[in-house]
Amino acid sequence: MKYIQEAFDSNWIAPLGTNVDKFEEELCEYVGVEHGLALSSGTAGIHLALKYFGVGPGDYVFCSDLTFAGSCNPILYQYANPVFIDSEPETWNMSPIALEKAFEWAKKENKMPKAVIIVDLYGQSADYDSLLPICEHYGVPVIEDAAEALGATYKGKKCGSFGHIGIFSFNGNKIITTSGGGMVVSNDEEAIKKMRFWATQSKETSRHYEHKEVGYNYRMSNICAGIGRGQLEALDSFIQKRRTINNLYRESLSDLPLSFMPISNNGNPNHWLSVLNLSSSEVVTPEDIIVLLEKANIESRPVWKPMHLQPLYKEFSVFSHDDNISVGLFQSGICLPSGSSMSINQIGSIIKLIKNVLVS
Repeated sequence: MKYIQEAFDSNWIAPLGTNVDKFEEELCEYVGVEHGLALSSGTAGIHLALKYFGVGPGDYVFCSDLTFAGSCNPILYQYANPVFIDSEPETWNMSPIALEKAFEWAKKENKMPKAVIIVDLYGQSADYDSLLPICEHYGVPVIEDAAEALGATYKGKKCGSFGHIGIFSFNGNKIITTSGGGMVVSNDEEAIKKMRFWATQSKETSRHYEHKEVGYNYRMSNICAGIGRGQLEALDSFIQKRRTINNLYRESLSDLPLSFMPISNNGNPNHWLSVLNLSSSEVVTPEDIIVLLEKANIESRPVWKPMHLQPLYKEFSVFSHDDNISVGLFQSGICLPSGSSMSINQIGSIIKLIKNVLVS
């Protein structure tokens, strides 16, 4: 409220202002990246990143298969072709094996991608020691979609800092929110400058409004940035609360025929969502648990439906790890309530209901 009030007192409501500048600085300092650009959404950030890498009609972009549509829709904005890369079982993130298969195909077919979008799924880092060398070998830049992973780490380094360009989302369901918004971060100052230009309608420096390139209305408001600054101050406490929630789920349900999303030994997730897997259950389906919780006015959801199964993307290529890991996770996975404001009693109620359906 303090930062929001400052925006009103200064009469800088939108489009920009001190909160926007400070939010960019403070988030970059937290993540360990030099430059940031506050935007209206994480999807806008991916769009600008693809544009910066010259993605256009007929080009190819590799993207994680197990993700939300916001990761890959911008590929279609640029009239390019997505190629989907399966998950690995160890982290549920992009599989290095599937990525190598895709690059071998692309080299053979002369369809080398302009960029690779690697998603940090459900708040856990991908295995960058395995993935980045593959992309570097083929000379293809990486866009890190860390929309769900603010505050998560990989070998002591914050998510969002591994790609040439990193993306965050502050949508209402993320670990911190600006009500709606996102940010692009990079150590490439020229990339941020160019994307900033496009994000403000590509206005030239003339006294009058002069436009030589297509631009977008993608900047974050000073009010939203004020919310983000306040939320950022509480981020570490939110992560700790989500870790507590995740631990409670794991400990309380450990004797049942289910498992949870594996936690990589290489880093610390932010536990944005706690996700269980019923692959070992022979009688109970994810739908059974989702419906049971729904009857108690508790929302849960399936794991992301892999992009290559979406009607919009069914005609595009997908490369599997072995058997398609992403499809199996979609068929057996459930995202449990994980909000930082949940009480111990609420978590206990969820655990009790899940136990009832799996034990009965």
